[in-house]
Amino acid sequence: EVELQTDGNRSGHLQNGELGECSFLLLVNEEVVRIIAAQLAEIGDQFDKEIKARVVNDLVQHFLNENLSGEEITRRMSEAVEGLARAIPSDMEQEKAMLVLAMVLTKKIANTMPSLLQRVFSTTVNYISQQLHNYIVRMVSTVVG
Repeated sequence: EVELQTDGNRSGHLQNGELGECSFLLLVNEEVVRIIAAQLAEIGDQFDKEIKARVVNDLVQHFLNENLSGEEITRRMSEAVEGLARAIPSDMEQEKAMLVLAMVLTKKIANTMPSLLQRVFSTTVNYISQQLHNYIVRMVSTVVG
């Protein structure tokens, strides 16, 4: 049994000095995640320069508006990501571009207004799980397979 601690480390129980099946799977998945993260970070660095401050500031204003529901904020995030995906010329898959743009926007919003980190992170997680879940599953299975 392996548990993830709040500091990001694992605590686990080894059986007969061997790594259990669960631990092995976590290590394999961790390596897959690192590979994918490195690829996405490289793309994100390229996209970071293309995102105009106006887009970020508009989203910050929406996040600051406490009268907007979570669904409305997610819709605004989706509109911004889709608009950027159309505006940034790219030869990559549309879904990959949208995933990276969502993450870069999250970073830019949090850097602009750190107090919004929790709300923007939750919104981004909702957006990604609603709009890009199948793409992420395909991406992981491609790296594993």
